[in-house]
Amino acid sequence: MRILVTGGGTGGHIYPALAFVNYVKQQEPDSEFMYVGGKKGLENKILPKTDIPFQTLEIQGFKRKLSFDNIKTLQLFFKSIRKAKQIIQTFKPDVVIGTGGYVSGAVVYAAAKMNIPTIVHEQNSIPGMTNKFLSRYATKIGICFKDAAQFFPAEKTVLVGNPRASEVSNAQKSDILTTFGLQQEKPTALIFGGSQGALKINQAVTKALPIFATRDYQVLYASGERYFTEIKDAAKIDLSQLTNVSIAPYIDKMAAVMVCCDLLVGRAGATSIAEFTALGLPAVLIPSPYVTADHQTKNAQSLVDAGAAFMIKDDNLTAETLVKAIDEIMQNQTKRQQMANASKTEGIPDASSRLYRLIKEITM
Repeated sequence: MRILVTGGGTGGHIYPALAFVNYVKQQEPDSEFMYVGGKKGLENKILPKTDIPFQTLEIQGFKRKLSFDNIKTLQLFFKSIRKAKQIIQTFKPDVVIGTGGYVSGAVVYAAAKMNIPTIVHEQNSIPGMTNKFLSRYATKIGICFKDAAQFFPAEKTVLVGNPRASEVSNAQKSDILTTFGLQQEKPTALIFGGSQGALKINQAVTKALPIFATRDYQVLYASGERYFTEIKDAAKIDLSQLTNVSIAPYIDKMAAVMVCCDLLVGRAGATSIAEFTALGLPAVLIPSPYVTADHQTKNAQSLVDAGAAFMIKDDNLTAETLVKAIDEIMQNQTKRQQMANASKTEGIPDASSRLYRLIKEITM
């Protein structure tokens, strides 16, 4: 099978695509892939580290208010469609999958116009402008949240989940927490602000450290490189004396760490949610207010409604509200187990196989 994958701009579009590619390679080792991204997106750092052939298109997004830049955006879009058609004619894919980002708009549209089977993969509960546009042309639309179905044609839409969940679901418990100076068997809350960290979360955690130091559970905080030195300088206690709190700038093996924890605290990005629900972890979610259409709040609310998570709005996040939410879960084993069960129910650990079956369906 020949599969062309397109998507870019953020890790939320790229990592699910790579997870799916890895899955297909296991199922069909002879499969061939092509990845098409944007010239300026994060994919330019990630894809060259893989063995997947990679090409780029020059493209940009529309401004949400009247701007002469939108004229250039249209010009680049039509130019990208022409180049996408050239790439498709050369690679001759059996199917084209778009995981989001402006670049996927040009590539999936071009493929659809060339009568090649196409799939749009929407990770969030509220789709972006590109995937809404593509829904008119795509053969099928794979969604990760049931709430997203209302934005797409019912006859095309299938709940498939996020392929990152499939990778994480295979993680096994180990003694990895000891590498952070923590006890392996002690209940653990993992606080994670994203790969770059999050200022508001960092401020709340810094002030909460003296309180966490008194608790009978332990805390592992991935601060992000930019806040690692800052939090150590700002803390009112000697971090080296803490036996139940550990701070790391970055966690490389996140899945291996997650599976050994009892609670996830962090943003409500689609990839993160796919990962912790695949493992059946309860969560305290703090949606980022800086995302399109406030989709992280909607992502979080779906899990709150399911009983799998608590939500703290960014404006309401303080050391006190953070500790209160964590305490309510970590100090009540029954509550924690109920939320874990609900999280597991919401998870889709077989997401890659669902997407794979969808491809088989439209290419047969």
